[in-house]
Amino acid sequence: MHRIDRNICQNIFLLVALISVSLWAEATPQRRWHGLSGNGESRIMRKYVDSLLLFRDSLYRDSVHATAIKPIDAAPYFLPFTFYEGVTDNALSLGKSLSPTDSTLLSLYLAHPEWVENTQHRLETTGPIIRPKTVKESPTTVIEKELPKEPERQPIDLIVFKPNFWSFGGDYYLQFLQNYLSDNWYQGGESNYSMMGSVTLTANYNNKQKVKWDNMLEMKFGMQTSKSDSIHSVKPTEDMLRYTGKLGLQAASKWYYTFQLIAQTQWARHYSSNSHVVQSDFFSPLNVNLSVGMDYSVNWLKGKLKGSIHLAPFAYNYKYVGRLALATNNGIDAGHHSLNDFGSQTTIDLTWNFSDNISWKTRLYGYTTYKRMEAEWENTLTFQFNRYLATKLFLYPRFDDGRTRDDKLGYWMFREYFSIGFSYSI
Repeated sequence: MHRIDRNICQNIFLLVALISVSLWAEATPQRRWHGLSGNGESRIMRKYVDSLLLFRDSLYRDSVHATAIKPIDAAPYFLPFTFYEGVTDNALSLGKSLSPTDSTLLSLYLAHPEWVENTQHRLETTGPIIRPKTVKESPTTVIEKELPKEPERQPIDLIVFKPNFWSFGGDYYLQFLQNYLSDNWYQGGESNYSMMGSVTLTANYNNKQKVKWDNMLEMKFGMQTSKSDSIHSVKPTEDMLRYTGKLGLQAASKWYYTFQLIAQTQWARHYSSNSHVVQSDFFSPLNVNLSVGMDYSVNWLKGKLKGSIHLAPFAYNYKYVGRLALATNNGIDAGHHSLNDFGSQTTIDLTWNFSDNISWKTRLYGYTTYKRMEAEWENTLTFQFNRYLATKLFLYPRFDDGRTRDDKLGYWMFREYFSIGFSYSI
């Protein structure tokens, strides 16, 4: 009840304030609201506005604490004075009652009808009356956006290949040949027709950075029949077992610091014609050459000419014979099995592919102690008819001043053969 009485008092105060302002404005029609000339009048208006603001704040404070009591509708007091049809309707109806605002407006209609500047009908044609509404804060609604679901992971078989720095190759052939040997060939033998087989295997390592290791194993063996030999109807002709290994550390784009090993011997025992005298045997001789130098990788003529050139200013050569009788024939002192010396060595291995069917493979080897010298030059010219059939021409001059000098050829020896047969490369 106390809050209701206080609300009625506030309404009465607001009504009195409005009537006082209206009367004051009517008494001074020459004044305009937009510009007040006197300082006293401005001070009165400021106090009036401050009072209205305090009254508004008190009304809304009470409405917050007492929700059952609605604040008065003060909008008609501040709008241009308007005649509302609902005020008179509520006053003349038996079942209706006047609100405080309606009572105040009805009194003003009766006392000062000349103040009315507008009607409710005009307002409705312009638009609906906007009345203040209490805005209630609503809790913030968080909209959760549904994220797309990740696809289910399927098991994947992952295979990781390690880099393979090894490359393997080989060359095989079986030839029928016509063979020529000089009378002083160091392994013995005679000119004839024979059959020969050869296998060359390579295993090379290159890590594409600085290290390179080349390995090559060459195996050759040939058999012949000789009408002039009444003791040995079948004798070996071509006979070689040779390993060449080079370990290189790159110094420049095509130059390598290289350690090279060459070991060479033969498979079988060789005899002179119509004799039981042995000319050579397995490990008789055995030649081992170790050298340190530089290797140059050859890649000329747009890749048609490839190979390597090995220059070794420091080389160690070891020669061994198992049969003492063969020592002097191989430059070893009589009664000794081996020979050790130092010198320089050069090896040139090249392959020149003239076309798809014609190629030339050459190997030049030279070793010198500056007192004696060994040199050999192997040349193989191949005519490849198809993948399996080829013809080979082999030329092999050799020089060795450590052996017994021949009356006709001196320290030179020659070997040549021409063959046709099966050939296959991988």
